[in-house]
Amino acid sequence: MKNAKTLGIQFVIKSSKVNKRGLSPVVARVTVNGKRIEISANKVISRSEWDFGKGRVKGNNPESRSSNRYLDYMRSRILECYQELFIEKRNITPEAIKNRFLGIEEEEHTLMELVDFHNKHNIGILAEGTLKNYKTTERHLQEFLKTRKRKSDIPLSEIDYKFITDYENHLRTFKPKDHRRRPVANNGVMKHLIRLKKLMTLAFKMEWMKKDPFLNYKFSYKKVERHFLEMEELKRIEEKEFSISRLDWVRDLFVFSCYTGLSYIDSINLTHANIAKGIDGELWIISHRKKTDEPVKLPLLPKAIEILEKYKNHPRAKANGTLLPPISNQKMNSYLKEIGDLCEIQKKLTHHTARHTFATTITLMNGVPIESVSKMLGHTKIATTQIYARVVEKKISEDMKVLKNLLTK
Repeated sequence: MKNAKTLGIQFVIKSSKVNKRGLSPVVARVTVNGKRIEISANKVISRSEWDFGKGRVKGNNPESRSSNRYLDYMRSRILECYQELFIEKRNITPEAIKNRFLGIEEEEHTLMELVDFHNKHNIGILAEGTLKNYKTTERHLQEFLKTRKRKSDIPLSEIDYKFITDYENHLRTFKPKDHRRRPVANNGVMKHLIRLKKLMTLAFKMEWMKKDPFLNYKFSYKKVERHFLEMEELKRIEEKEFSISRLDWVRDLFVFSCYTGLSYIDSINLTHANIAKGIDGELWIISHRKKTDEPVKLPLLPKAIEILEKYKNHPRAKANGTLLPPISNQKMNSYLKEIGDLCEIQKKLTHHTARHTFATTITLMNGVPIESVSKMLGHTKIATTQIYARVVEKKISEDMKVLKNLLTK
């Protein structure tokens, strides 16, 4: 929550609530930044005895003076509660002031409570893979708290800039004991911190935190080379004859994405409903990206159609109700490593390499405008597609160097 700038304390009688003797309860209305709550003064009074303009009891008799002294004390104590919360850097809300006034100790929200709240409330909203990433970030936060803070949880009020930099240092120096886990690289560290920032923003919006601890933090990504296949390398994979059926199958799934640009999950989930005639009367893929829910509309190239035809009666595809026989992403990437070795491809082959190949070798290098490529890839921002454009520019530079050498000779 933003620093409280306004505190209002007003005494009123609840005219709508009248007891059998015709008396109404007196309450203090406490307002903080436009939000209001009422605290009972444990007094009742008739309308005729109440000064509505001054918010006090009329008269100068001993009973009136006693009541007004109590209201003055109550106002002073409410102000003290406000000041105490401010000094303690607690979240100042009308509820917090009322609880402090009544002696109710307000339970503070914690980091792990926030993580749990986020993950539970985003089931069915965020993609399964995204939620899995948040679970990984949660695990790293738990390890950080255990090893660096010697505790299992921490109040949100204790999370500050130093906490963030200490957590960053933990991620950079973390050495997993489990052989299946890898140390976190720079961009991986940044992704964990981005997810933590999103959690802090959520806490700030829900008024669980007074300020965003990431306010002065700067993220630093390192440029990563995106592997894609040259046309000659792609043809080598396309034309390779495999004696093992699983490699033939995985190769076809990979090549299909090289000619469509679809991600692993989007290509595996394709059904007959996703194939339709486009504006040009040709076959198109009409779908949505699983990751971003962005619409994807792209014409099917002949090679992609050929692969769909090959697997239209495949038992695995029929059983799954999809156009292509399914396989796990983990197994596919494992088999792609075998394919890369057999085809003497020096680059690391993963399913995402196919998407990069479509963006560069198949489209941009053949003169397809970047705006069209961005739409076909289902990118939410053209800036994402421009990463591939920079790769193409690098390729053009290399080609021009070759040309210069030839002209010199």
